Amino acid sequence: MAKLRIRGDVAVVSSGSSFLVKSFTENSDKSLTFTYDCSRAEKKPQENTGANESEDKGSDNILAFAFSASGTYFALTDDSKRLILFHVKPSWECISVRFVVRRCTALVFTHSEDQVIVADKSGDVYSFSLLEPNKAGELLLGHLSMLLDVTLSPDDKYIVTSDRDEKIRITFFNAPHIIQSFCLGHTEFVNRILVLSNYPTLLLSSSGDGTLRLWEYESGKEASCFNLGSYNEPESAGNKKHLALSAVAYCENGNYVAALCDCLPLVHLLQLDAECRTLVYKQKIFLEHRGWDIAFDKLSRLWILQEDKDTPVMLYRIMDGTWQNANKESRVNEMVDLVRDNWDMFQESVGTENCCSNLYKVTFDNMSTYLQKKEERTSQKQSKRKGHQPHDSKGAKMNKLE
Repeated sequence: MAKLRIRGDVAVVSSGSSFLVKSFTENSDKSLTFTYDCSRAEKKPQENTGANESEDKGSDNILAFAFSASGTYFALTDDSKRLILFHVKPSWECISVRFVVRRCTALVFTHSEDQVIVADKSGDVYSFSLLEPNKAGELLLGHLSMLLDVTLSPDDKYIVTSDRDEKIRITFFNAPHIIQSFCLGHTEFVNRILVLSNYPTLLLSSSGDGTLRLWEYESGKEASCFNLGSYNEPESAGNKKHLALSAVAYCENGNYVAALCDCLPLVHLLQLDAECRTLVYKQKIFLEHRGWDIAFDKLSRLWILQEDKDTPVMLYRIMDGTWQNANKESRVNEMVDLVRDNWDMFQESVGTENCCSNLYKVTFDNMSTYLQKKEERTSQKQSKRKGHQPHDSKGAKMNKLE
């Protein structure tokens, strides 16, 4: 699925194995500033695994990417198990291509910008050095379940991880064998977590259960739970999979939270009441097409990337207390032209499966099936006994004497 990230004056959009970069600085022209295709990146040397063993070849599709806090670095992981690091300032340059053990689901830079942390599908978290860009990764910690997101506290004291088994775990970054707390309460997978930059003691999480939750994560205490399921359309109420949120973005200037629905063309907008430590619902934005991703920029504007060639990018800003469409701004036209001109790249994301649908666990009621089959066997045995019941031996002897 296509993704969007904005850091400062730079926007990155990705789809398939490629990403595009657009700069919004005053002296920048309307041309593309940088493009990269992972299919052309360094390949992992083939190992002699034997004639009978099949090689696990990836598709080169980008799985996750992120900027560092200052916007100096950019990193991505792809389906071919590569971690590719870029230096952004003063110009984009690929620094290194390293290989990970398992396919990764999320990554984050330390705020000190000396390491990049990656979480993988097997439940492990690795640390890769930025100071030694060719050094192999070091294992930090592991879960027993598939990891879906990873983040850090602003002081890099804690590493926060979330998994498919509804758990959020708070671990000491410098002593990952010590667990500070668990944030427990979600009833489905936890796919998005972020520590609020202007309220560093609060953690925001989203889940397949359709809730946004605020946590005092150091103690593991739940501060607030907001159920977005009741704000979806009535026809989606009976479908559990319509509750999932595919993206969550936070804007510290105004404490706004935007949440993109995974199976519905809908964006929820809320605001954090920091004093009461709760979320206040503001409004919803209906999209004409499926939403791919959302992001706030430094001017507190909300960008929406959607599955439509004619209007692939939309912009909303707060005006008179409500979020209103601002597609007439010149920067929007530049982004629209960028995506349109490279629509062949985004065609790979059109019609793809919703990113959260495979995360729901399939349950089997084995006990009901067992009891039903047991009852059938008992009935069959009783029927056989009735059909083969022996004659009364005493009555047979009396008939013989007569």
